[in-house]
Amino acid sequence: MILVTGATGTVGRELVGRLLALGVPVRATTRRPDTAGLPDGIEVVRADLGDPDGLADAMRGVDRVFLLSGGPEIPTHDANLARAADRAGVGHLVKLSSGRTGDDTATDPIPTWHRAGEQAVRDSGVAWTMVRPLGFMANALHWADSIRDQGAVYAPFGQGRIAVVDPHDIAAVAAKALTTGGHEGEIYTLSGPEPLSPGEQTAILAGVLGRPLRYVEVEPAAARQAIIDHGVPDAMADAIMALRATALEAFTSVVHPTVERITGTPPRPFREWAEHHSHHFARADAPPKRPRSGGIYGGIARESPATSST
Repeated sequence: MILVTGATGTVGRELVGRLLALGVPVRATTRRPDTAGLPDGIEVVRADLGDPDGLADAMRGVDRVFLLSGGPEIPTHDANLARAADRAGVGHLVKLSSGRTGDDTATDPIPTWHRAGEQAVRDSGVAWTMVRPLGFMANALHWADSIRDQGAVYAPFGQGRIAVVDPHDIAAVAAKALTTGGHEGEIYTLSGPEPLSPGEQTAILAGVLGRPLRYVEVEPAAARQAIIDHGVPDAMADAIMALRATALEAFTSVVHPTVERITGTPPRPFREWAEHHSHHFARADAPPKRPRSGGIYGGIARESPATSST
C-alpha cells in the first residue's frame, strides 16, 4: 500500500492516477475527503500533517509514502509524517522538495523550510528519496484570468529563466521511486527540456491559443502587493517573491537529464503542457476546445509582445 499525501494537488493527482493505472493499492490523504474528487479505486482518508495521531491511523498497512507539504509548517509537518512512517514500519519515503534546496547560496524561506524537512526525513531512519523540481509549468495557470480577460500576462523578473517541469513528469519520477528498487538515498533534481522566461512562456501560450498575447513586466513590489490582495499573509508573500526572484540566477536555468534517466521518457516541453491545458486559458466567447487531458499580478512597468507566430 502506498500512502500519498497532498493527493488533491497538482502533482498528487497526477501521481495517484499513475499509481492506479499501475494497479498499485493507493491510500490518499486530504483534510476534506468529501470534496477530494479523486478517482474510484483510491482509498481516501482524512489526515492532517499537523496531527500526529491522525497520521498514525492513516499509516496502518502502508509500506511506502509520498510526502508533499507546503508553507512555513514544512519542517514540522515533514517531521510528523516521517516519525509516523518510522513507527508504522514504512520501508520507503519519497519527499517532494524544492530544486533550490540543492543550491547552497539559497537562504530564502522556501528552500530553507525544505532543507529542514529533508533533514527530518533523514533523521527518521526510514529509507528516503528526495525529488527536487526546479519549477512547475503549472504555475502558468496563475495567468489564466488575465490571458482570458486581457490577452496579457503580468509577471515580474522578465529577464529570468527557469527550466520548469511538467507535474506529469514529476509524478512519473515519483512513481518510479515508489514502485521500483534502487532509489533509496537518491536526490533527483528535475527540470524541463529548456529554461524559459515569462515572455517566452507567453509566446508559446500565444501560439497554442492561436491569438496574440502580451507579456507585461511588473515591478516586484506591485507583484507582492497583488499576492497579498488575494489573501496571502505577508510572510508567505515574501517567500513567494523570493522564490520568483531566483529566476534571475543561473541555478534555476540548468537543464537536468533526470526525468529521462529515471523514466526512460524525455520531459515534456512547455508547449505540450500548454496544449494539454489550453482550455484553462480559453476566452468565454471562443469556440470550445476539447481538453487533451484531464493573473493575480498588478502594476505595469515594461511590456513586450508575444504573438501566435512566435
